[in-house]
Amino acid sequence: MTRIQVNGQAKDVDVPEDMPLLWVLRDELGMTGAKFGCGMALCGACTVHVDGQPARACMTPVGAVAGQVISTIEGMAADRVGQVVQQAWIENNVAQCGYCQAGQIMTAVGLLKSTPAPTEQQIDEAMSGNICRCGTYPRIRAAIQQAARQLTQGGK
Repeated sequence: MTRIQVNGQAKDVDVPEDMPLLWVLRDELGMTGAKFGCGMALCGACTVHVDGQPARACMTPVGAVAGQVISTIEGMAADRVGQVVQQAWIENNVAQCGYCQAGQIMTAVGLLKSTPAPTEQQIDEAMSGNICRCGTYPRIRAAIQQAARQLTQGGK
């Protein structure tokens, strides 16, 4: 039995410690926001936060995160930065097919928490590990810039 802390709630899961966190979240806990993309931590669709840092759930064994704080896209509605980023995503019509969006948002939230006023280069570097097959990269960058302005200056 492994105890993990997900979106502010303790969860006991009876799974092998080497099971990827992604499968625990999706199959055991019913949290389907993080997606399976490549299975090799290269595309970013499975991004969650572990102790506040973006992490690839497809390659993170659940046993390695026991006792750490895990945040998923489902928990972003209760997170101030997550709320602002999600609203910017909507206002900039970022999502097209939507498959990568949870991972994109989780990475953007992580960026804005560590770098509240990122440059375009910092945005591009932080987001470079997240693939969007629909190519909405300009809208992703615009949404992150909007969220950064709102969070740092209170503006739109």
